[in-house]
Amino acid sequence: MRDRLLLGLALLLAIALPWLAEAAGSPATVSLATRMAIYAIAAASLNLVLGYGGLVSFGHAAYFGLGGYAVGILYAHWRSEELLLGLIPGSIGLLPTLGAAMLLGGASAAVLGALSLRTRGVQFIMITLAFAQMLFFLFVSLKAYGGDDGLSIRRRGEFPGLDLRAPAQLYWLCLGLLVGWLLLLWRVTRSRFGQVLAGARQSERRMAALGVSVYPYRLVAFVISGMGTALAGGLMANALRFVSPDMMHWAKSGELMIMVILGGLGTLLGPVLGAIALVGLENWLSAWTEHWQFILGPILLAVVLFGRGGLMALLRRVLPA
Repeated sequence: MRDRLLLGLALLLAIALPWLAEAAGSPATVSLATRMAIYAIAAASLNLVLGYGGLVSFGHAAYFGLGGYAVGILYAHWRSEELLLGLIPGSIGLLPTLGAAMLLGGASAAVLGALSLRTRGVQFIMITLAFAQMLFFLFVSLKAYGGDDGLSIRRRGEFPGLDLRAPAQLYWLCLGLLVGWLLLLWRVTRSRFGQVLAGARQSERRMAALGVSVYPYRLVAFVISGMGTALAGGLMANALRFVSPDMMHWAKSGELMIMVILGGLGTLLGPVLGAIALVGLENWLSAWTEHWQFILGPILLAVVLFGRGGLMALLRRVLPA
């Protein structure tokens, strides 16, 4: 009961944030919170395979970038009035572009996951990293879409009743999608599917002895995770009105992993806390000094070494029973 009350209060505070930021004379806080919500979607998606499935994927930035480029490429073809591949018309509609981002992310996760999941341990980590870097260099070479310089998006997605040019409305959209995605993941992880996924993390051999083939379960989890990460990438493209191959770089995969580990592996809200903490620290420290990474590193190490279970575990210890 207490946890639900605290969660409800936190959600109300999140909804009221644009008004609170305006009253405090800090409109930039809304854009910062929007980035936090977007990264929280990506981190929660990665947590499905990393925290619940025990699969250390170092290539999830690929789906993040593909989601962003799906939005950017559809915008470019809408503006030029040229069909993509001679078949697909461009669009700036929010639903078509985000739907295309999730479809592309899910399809690529299905293909790459089908190959990667045939390996284990370090080999799995390296092959997911290799696939992500292949896509990174592919988009660097695509000069038609900006190459290494990236692709500008002059207009955000359009949806009836919404004006995404207003920072508050974009924030509420991202917050609503985050809540919806977390509810979906909550249902998935507590279903029979989630139990098999958790069992495979603990002992794949034991699951095989029970007559359960874990490969299709892991593949489906990989696809769901890729779709969520691509959704976050599509939202980030709308928020920044810009996409570049850097969204696919291995360092971005590392950031997402840090968010999950920092917040708490295998917890529903841990990745959200990790995303808020990491983005917030980066923003605050970079405004304080240009050597902010030198300070951020020890902070992250302290949380990982002394806060077993991440920020979620620390929060449970601090709050009264």
